[in-house]
Amino acid sequence: MSQAVNSLPPSVRVSPHELPATLREAGLTNWIREPLDDAVDRRRRIIVPPAAATMGTPLSSARDDMLAETRHADTVLMMGDNPDLPVMPERPTLADFFRLRFGRKSVAHLLQSARVARENGLPDKVILACLLHDIAVAGLISANHGHWGAQMVAPYVDEEVAWAIEKHEALRYFADESVGYRYPEAYLNFFGDDYRPPGHIRREHDEARRHRWYLTARLVTINDIYSFDPDAVVDYAEFEDVVGRHFRQPAEGLGFDGSPVAHMWRTMIWPNNFL
Repeated sequence: MSQAVNSLPPSVRVSPHELPATLREAGLTNWIREPLDDAVDRRRRIIVPPAAATMGTPLSSARDDMLAETRHADTVLMMGDNPDLPVMPERPTLADFFRLRFGRKSVAHLLQSARVARENGLPDKVILACLLHDIAVAGLISANHGHWGAQMVAPYVDEEVAWAIEKHEALRYFADESVGYRYPEAYLNFFGDDYRPPGHIRREHDEARRHRWYLTARLVTINDIYSFDPDAVVDYAEFEDVVGRHFRQPAEGLGFDGSPVAHMWRTMIWPNNFL
């Protein structure tokens, strides 16, 4: 028996480190990825939360302590593939982002909104805008998501589609009873019944109302499903035809085609990179 015990391979588990109290109290222990026993380089990896996500929160003051963890010889900052995320293909398509990066709840919201637009007999450009209108929320950032989302897809879709995605952000705050759009009840829960959009949002709404593509953007808000069915099953394949006709997928893959927005797609491929 003792001979069998002695023949066991030595453990390669990294010794645990005592984290600073600031990191424990801020709940940042989950941002430190401890390696598995079979990890190739047996190093801990630190994910430093981005500044935009931590401003005004206790996490902002903990960034320096997270960086200080790299003083340990077995610790590095996260760069490249995070083993907790599925690896993206070498030439990722829009479908790959839907399946491997975008949040599951956001994907359900986008797919159901696009299905409703299709069931309402709307043209492809509106269906595509509904499918893409919240992709920034799904995989990048929520604040100013209409503008982020429009920029992300601008090189690959018709200008009217990108414009509708951008402007839906402002239009959704303002009812238009003439086309059947009411202020969403969900927003009363989200923001309170006393919320008033800031001046730049109100000005953008007014400008969009006078634009020739106003109805396209408004149709996005009309078909924007806020109380979607969590049990409904809508597969991305249902919209492969629309995407194939109207989304100019780069041969190099999203993130690697040298477009002005390629960096946004790369950020979603490697969202935890320090730099």
